[in-house]
Amino acid sequence: MASATEWVEGARLRTLPAAVAPVLAGTGAAAAVGGAVWWKALLCLVVALGLQVGVNYANDYSDGIRGTDADRVGPLRLVGSGAAQAPVVRAAAFGCFGVAAVAGTVLALTSGWWLLLVGASAIAAAWFYTGGSRPYGYRGYGELGVFVFFGLVAVLGTTYVQAGRLTWAALAGAVGVGAYACAILVANNIRDIPSDRSTGKRTLAVLLGDLASRRLYVALVLGAQGLGVALVPWHPWAALSLLALVPALPATRVMLAGTRGPALIPVLRDTGRAELVYAGLLGLALVISGAGG
Repeated sequence: MASATEWVEGARLRTLPAAVAPVLAGTGAAAAVGGAVWWKALLCLVVALGLQVGVNYANDYSDGIRGTDADRVGPLRLVGSGAAQAPVVRAAAFGCFGVAAVAGTVLALTSGWWLLLVGASAIAAAWFYTGGSRPYGYRGYGELGVFVFFGLVAVLGTTYVQAGRLTWAALAGAVGVGAYACAILVANNIRDIPSDRSTGKRTLAVLLGDLASRRLYVALVLGAQGLGVALVPWHPWAALSLLALVPALPATRVMLAGTRGPALIPVLRDTGRAELVYAGLLGLALVISGAGG
């Protein structure tokens, strides 16, 4: 039976910035139009964290039973390493999805019933990323799923349930946060190209190849930063989001240097930090705009 430490490692805490960042940016966009509702923001955070940890356990389960995790260089895989039985990890994944569903239902009942459909789609996307008979993460669509659900849906949904409407600032933040979330996944998949290729897991990195994937990583980071700058004429404090380059640039240098294998693990950490700084400072800039208005 897996220890508590192994369960925490299996939850892949380094990926949690991808869950927190959309809530920060989306709440800032709501605050910019005087619509921030902090208890709803907290529920959005519960939804995002539940989905993120849930998808991490779901990936652990699905990759483990397929044998994809037999030769991994990344963090502990509970099923692949034999630390936990597959049904237990699957139950943990659905438990996390259940927590997200409860919090999401409260938001839907207070903001719009149709959000239940959005939430159901998010849970389905989390499961079928690597689960089911035709997982889309094995066919090169993982980044698209991350961009949609941890970028557009997460940021715009956070803004909408609080402010009751969407704004251009929310859209810019959603695209920027989604780009950073994709960059994390691209870095992860570049690290795993050898093992994924050998097991038939056709991620976008496998399909594009090593060099093109590294260039995509840089484009995603710079694109996100550019969107923050684009908001400066209307929200001058958005320039603060450029401070995300402090952790992003070292990660970019490592990526462009052609570093491989376990040496890429710090890139995941630094990209996650950059996304969190980016979203946090962008959200703060929008809060300041709302207070000034």
